[in-house]
Amino acid sequence: MTVHFIGAGPGAADLLTLRGRDLIAASPVCLYAGSLIPKAILAHCPPGCRIVNTAPLSLDEILGEIETEHAKGHDIARLHSGDLSVWSAMGEQLRRLRDAGIPYDVTPGVPSFAAAAAALGAELTLPGLAQSVVLTRTEGRATAMPERETLAAFGATGATLALHLSIHLTEKIVAELVPHYGADCPVAVVWRASWPDQRVIRATLETLSAAIPAEVDRTALILVGPALAAEGFAESRLYAGDYDRRYRPVGTDPRFPGTGE
Repeated sequence: MTVHFIGAGPGAADLLTLRGRDLIAASPVCLYAGSLIPKAILAHCPPGCRIVNTAPLSLDEILGEIETEHAKGHDIARLHSGDLSVWSAMGEQLRRLRDAGIPYDVTPGVPSFAAAAAALGAELTLPGLAQSVVLTRTEGRATAMPERETLAAFGATGATLALHLSIHLTEKIVAELVPHYGADCPVAVVWRASWPDQRVIRATLETLSAAIPAEVDRTALILVGPALAAEGFAESRLYAGDYDRRYRPVGTDPRFPGTGE
């Protein structure tokens, strides 16, 4: 028996990985975070599957469900939205499973920041502008931020910022980032990235607060950085004709690899 933790992706049902799909189809039990996972993904569950929405459950109750099914020898598909490596609450579940001697594995999913970048048709790292993406959030009621992880500290790097769970604190975001990026720095808000009702809002730090409609809630992702609207950036050396690289040595004809012609 194994608990399969599966990243179910940002929302669109067809952004589930093939591995995730196959594990769901092979598991007689499915525990899913019902507040963020589309019902269409549950269509992959096998006939007779026991499906449990964990949104209203506590951690103890979720582990109780797992322990009960473990005792029956049932594999469990444990679905979380996006990718499990960030803000998934997977870590605390895995710790409990290790203590209980219950085996598990982890299947990654498409993260929300990647879906948001796709909605924008944007590369978040551009030569000469930004070569790093910082995934972070503002202070929240459920989880405090470590003292060293401030917006100002991240903003000082000039990296592209992907701010999760922070749409309700836009004034704080603007106040802390304008000194580092400038008031005219491009910003994009992507609400429910990849869902059918996805919404994209483009603004600057200066106009951000006024640009966000009231119905855009905490599931929105805020992207900040000059790479979001840049056109005059340098081209990457990766595909430059005079750049000597392993798969395309300088002086070779790509039609005849390895010949030197």
